[in-house]
Amino acid sequence: MSQKQIISIELETVADISDLSSEEKNLVLAAKDVATRAYAPYSHFNVGAALLLSDGTIVTGSNQENAAYPSGLCAERVAMFSAGAAFPGKSFTKIAVYAHSAKLDLSTPVTPCGACRQVMAEYEDIHQNAIRVLMASDEKIMAVNGINALLPFRFKMPPKK
Repeated sequence: MSQKQIISIELETVADISDLSSEEKNLVLAAKDVATRAYAPYSHFNVGAALLLSDGTIVTGSNQENAAYPSGLCAERVAMFSAGAAFPGKSFTKIAVYAHSAKLDLSTPVTPCGACRQVMAEYEDIHQNAIRVLMASDEKIMAVNGINALLPFRFKMPPKK
């Protein structure tokens, strides 16, 4: 006999950036700023990510496209991989994601793609801490505490024998 389960998440919605803490407000503004430097000549979908490290350092990244589409990289992974390379051992506490497009309606915040969610999950495992994810548009901000809210059935390597 089959068994059904309900999975629920806690999603926080903030109507105005001024309702955030100064730390989170600065993180969202950094993500918005770096989105202007995205290299997105094909999609015209500019995304910025700002990652807060445990020591207060902010590392940013923007999406980087390429004519060979699979060669591009999302803003979130650019920021996380940059932080992992430049600040090894520093845990990630928060990440803000902001997207802008002159061609698309982005009144609802965009969420990280599946690949970025998986990378966040691994960094949570490495550093043994949940990453608060802030997803922002000009009209509202959504937040979750930990990647399990966005990726409840993530891939995880089985323990070694």
